[in-house]
Amino acid sequence: MPVALRQSVAVGRYLLSQKLAGNDKYPLLVELEPLFQCNLACSFCGKIQYPDHILKQRMPVETALAAIDECGAPMVSIAGGEPLVHPEVHVMVEELIKRKKFVFLCTNGILMKKKMDNFKPSPYFAWVVHLDGMKERHDQFVERDGIFDKCIDAIKEAKARGFRVNTNTTFLNTDTPKTVRDVLDFLNDELQVDSMQISPAYAYEKAPDQEHFPGVTQTRKLFSEAFADGKRKKWRLNHTPLFLDFLEGKVDFQCTPWGIPSYSIFGWQRPCYLMSDGYATTYKELIEETDWSKYGRGHDERCDNCMAHCGYEPSAVLASTSSLKQSLRAVFAR
Repeated sequence: MPVALRQSVAVGRYLLSQKLAGNDKYPLLVELEPLFQCNLACSFCGKIQYPDHILKQRMPVETALAAIDECGAPMVSIAGGEPLVHPEVHVMVEELIKRKKFVFLCTNGILMKKKMDNFKPSPYFAWVVHLDGMKERHDQFVERDGIFDKCIDAIKEAKARGFRVNTNTTFLNTDTPKTVRDVLDFLNDELQVDSMQISPAYAYEKAPDQEHFPGVTQTRKLFSEAFADGKRKKWRLNHTPLFLDFLEGKVDFQCTPWGIPSYSIFGWQRPCYLMSDGYATTYKELIEETDWSKYGRGHDERCDNCMAHCGYEPSAVLASTSSLKQSLRAVFAR
């Protein structure tokens, strides 16, 4: 299975504790952004369009740890920007592992080999390398030649050193069932990464490119065709079966924006990682003072074409835990 048993047990225990406590809003994973600066400048990205004085800011380790301690999420995804640009990101990882948090370090791969000595393999740690297609497509996506090869080289080195390595692939409206299958077959069979995360692209308001983001109908068609013939059961996809059903249009959910909240140098982002309607100073303030009824498909037009995992994977997880059949399916099948 793509999700390690230790992680599955820990997250299951956490979900049960939240239910027993009667909590209806709680985080599964925090998107921690200790900086916005990146060593790439992709047109699809909405996180690097800030002025220089913002891009130069670095979140102190103590600030990051305090935010994670406050919200209590069992998993942390460290993103950005490019987190390996942060001089103390390895200290954040080390301290979070001491707290038995499952840490996923998202990277474009450029600095991965250079910084790898700062990290140690752990069942609580995984690299998440952004690979957005095969060589030509990926290098076009990140707008720099040679990055695909750097990623592959870094992944192989990390695997050789005993690290767990995952990937994250974003799909645009220019993708086809073949491009989806080609990259997932490569990652699964040839590169043999531990697990793969996939998501249709979201149209960040700040992103320079606003023309290549798929809508709901196009997304469902793309994935239903790509997943045909039992393909999705073969791939080590790091998603619940219900989320994959959602991508295919077999089920539908409302978004659960508080399930994967984002904490950055500005604070807790409202309402989610993808939209910026202000920031809360504390997690308690985020949960209690955000009008969640304003968001989601049918409530905010910015949400209408969103099918991103940060909003809908928590919905799928919660739906799975409310059904014995879906819980067993999440453990034993895809």
